[in-house]
Amino acid sequence: MKLLKKALTINIIFFILFSLLFNITLIFNGCAYIKKVTVKEEEQDNSEKRIAEKREYMVTHHLKGRDIVDEKVLEAMGKAHRHKFVLERYLERAYEDHPLPIGYGQTISQPYIVALMTQLLELKGDEKVLEIGTGSGYQAAILAEIVEEVYTVEIIDGLCESARNRLDKSGYDNVKVLCSDGYFGWEENSPFDKIIVTCAPDHIPPPLIEQLKEGGVMVLPVGPPGAYQVLWQIKNVNGELEFKEIIGVSFVPLTGKH
Repeated sequence: MKLLKKALTINIIFFILFSLLFNITLIFNGCAYIKKVTVKEEEQDNSEKRIAEKREYMVTHHLKGRDIVDEKVLEAMGKAHRHKFVLERYLERAYEDHPLPIGYGQTISQPYIVALMTQLLELKGDEKVLEIGTGSGYQAAILAEIVEEVYTVEIIDGLCESARNRLDKSGYDNVKVLCSDGYFGWEENSPFDKIIVTCAPDHIPPPLIEQLKEGGVMVLPVGPPGAYQVLWQIKNVNGELEFKEIIGVSFVPLTGKH
């Protein structure tokens, strides 16, 4: 009987010790997991903070520091996440003031040019805007931050689909994307208050002129690929077109069967 009691006592002690050891292991692992999660969260927070600082620097130095004065444009450039519209290998360079490759021989325009062209549209906020040359979708995102409706056309299917996905994921539900030849605009949704072309035709496409509303503004580069191109602001005033030459630029060509 004494031996039985002694054996039971030893078993109870071992059970208690095992339980303590097991709980300590759980606590240690739990702490390690919490620490791991906390470190990841801290790294993510630091990364987002660094990106936000770069975006703020872009607005302050590359835009305000030059001739971008439209507050709506500056606010849109500060809100839209350009790093979500560039290829992953260019994330660290997303807010530098120069173009970046996006594949298919195309580029995302430098932030200053995006801001300048948007400013030249003279947006009020209640317009319906047509963009020709969706590319990465970044220009459409900037427009969507300001106006009610954006219609954008891209001829390259791969870019068209990826831009649509980026815009959807970013919550820009006021943007409609069409995979088609932008030379012909988007007639079924015309006329448009404003039209912006982010690739260079060698002449102004007549369909775009026809789709520009009375009192509307069009901004586009014109010129042959690889040669001197000019950025123009065109206004439809009482049925007559008024042309204003802005600056020399370099854009990828407007492609298509025309």
